[in-house]
Amino acid sequence: MKKTLLSGLAFAALGTGVWSCATTSKAPVATTPAPTETAPVAAAPSWSQQADDFLKSYSAEYQRLYTASAEAEWRSNTHIVAGDTANSGATTRANERMAAFTGSAENIKRLRELLDHKADLSELQVKQLQTALYNAANSPQTIAEVVKRRIKAEAAQTEKLYGFDYKYQGKSVTTNDLDELLRKEKNPAKRQQIWEASKAIGPTLKDGLLNLRDLRNQTVQALGYPDYFTYQASDYGMTREEMMALVRKINDELRPLYRELHTYARYELAKKYNVKQVPDYLPASWLPNRWGQDWSAMVDVKGLNIDPILAKKGAEWQVKQAERFYQSLGFPALPASFYEKSSLYPLPKDAGYKKNNHASAWHMDLDHDVRSLMSVEGNTEWYETTHHELGHIYYYLTYTNPEVPVLLRGGANRAYHEAMGSLMGLAATQKPFLAGLNLVDPKTQTDQTQTLLKEALNYAVFIPFASGVMSEWENSFYADKLPADQLNARWWALAKQYQGIVPPTTRGEQYLDPATKTHINDDPAQYYDYALSYVILFQLHDHMAKKILKQDPHATNYYGSKEVGQFLADIMRPGASKDWRTVLKEKTGEDLSARAMVDYFQPLMAYLKQQNKGRKYTM
Repeated sequence: MKKTLLSGLAFAALGTGVWSCATTSKAPVATTPAPTETAPVAAAPSWSQQADDFLKSYSAEYQRLYTASAEAEWRSNTHIVAGDTANSGATTRANERMAAFTGSAENIKRLRELLDHKADLSELQVKQLQTALYNAANSPQTIAEVVKRRIKAEAAQTEKLYGFDYKYQGKSVTTNDLDELLRKEKNPAKRQQIWEASKAIGPTLKDGLLNLRDLRNQTVQALGYPDYFTYQASDYGMTREEMMALVRKINDELRPLYRELHTYARYELAKKYNVKQVPDYLPASWLPNRWGQDWSAMVDVKGLNIDPILAKKGAEWQVKQAERFYQSLGFPALPASFYEKSSLYPLPKDAGYKKNNHASAWHMDLDHDVRSLMSVEGNTEWYETTHHELGHIYYYLTYTNPEVPVLLRGGANRAYHEAMGSLMGLAATQKPFLAGLNLVDPKTQTDQTQTLLKEALNYAVFIPFASGVMSEWENSFYADKLPADQLNARWWALAKQYQGIVPPTTRGEQYLDPATKTHINDDPAQYYDYALSYVILFQLHDHMAKKILKQDPHATNYYGSKEVGQFLADIMRPGASKDWRTVLKEKTGEDLSARAMVDYFQPLMAYLKQQNKGRKYTM
């Protein structure tokens, strides 16, 4: 389960945007002229004053419309009734109002005019104006009809995505059910049926996705971006080519480790499923995850299986415990409204409506209304996810401060948000941390190598999927206008190249397997955020373990460390008001690199090479 967040700029990506008047100050005129002279006209306000006036008015309206849009989106995600279009209609209208404002021709003109005088403005003013112009590119009212069509198409796609009725063995099942079956089923034929059931949604999304590609590309082209992928990458201050070079570099750095894990998995899973002939590539249905993005369920670390204890403690304990963890670092208690307004647990069977089961964190009003949408159950995966989602929530709350203007209440970049969440997910599953909570017996002998293997099958395995398959496919889809009759073929070619994974049967173009991944539809062209977030996470973890806690990075306990809390709060507090590269360099002393991640898993390499002796490598 990968996690998403909805924050300041996420609604811009969803199609938010709306009208406003740029405020222009009239110069006051002296009312009592000297008898013999013409009354002097007061000097026009400085560019800095004009920028301040504009930003004050713009930000107030932006926040108001953003909140209305977030409320509508929240309802669309938490109360899905088959055949009922009231929610999608309300969401569409709220997003259209936002789009009409952020993309108004008048606002675009004024933003460009003010940015032409960058030299007269402060760095903070420039950053805000650039952010507003970036938002405008997602909904320019110079092509209002196209923007309107895109917003409507996105709402319709979301309804299809979350209203789909998955069936297995003739019964309706949830995606949680399918995930659980893929973690536990040992019969390869049944596994294939489960996997195929999880892909049944794909064809229903094809027309909608192709339509959305055209509409998304046309929208940003109106402000000079060649395609939607380029637009998304520009949020990092990078070109599309620079972003692709960066994610390919990360893949290359982790390739030797992935090659060992891939070989190990092929042989171990063949053994597990009683298959005599070890395949050269991993059948997708063999893996314990629908996209092969996380294989950690392959390994049970003796003494670290906390599922039975978590099942007893229940879902609510997990959420409260995650909050206690953040409080132990010096963060405040969550606002009471978090518990009143969030949707944290699975719906009762007789609810009469559905909700999006994908975990997400929401900054509803860019102020203190923070919520999470989850379906928490008492198990390790949700325990980790709960810590992750609250990482986003505390990031929102920390940069919601008077020093950070509304427009810059976002992560230092999008990956930072994910890094904060994932960092806490990693911290909360390390043995000293679990022992401190009495979730495991500190005297229990645990196999360090198996623990590291389980972590590698989660974190390292994810990189080729996120920065390889997902990023390359969306780059092809948006920037290279991948033809409609090559969508599935390209997906599986990339899965083979980057993950060494193949479909269990031929998957022709009547399927659309990439669209079964939520993000392809509703969080597009930015999945590299997650890959970069893992790299940042290991850089931050490496620094905190070695420099602050003076602990082994493989066995840390952040719990109760105010110094760790201070280090994290210092990164969180500026939000997007400081350049992300500066933040990373200042806090860790190094630029973005997979160095810390490679180091972390280095002790595993000798073990894997030993296990893979005499085995055939195919990657």
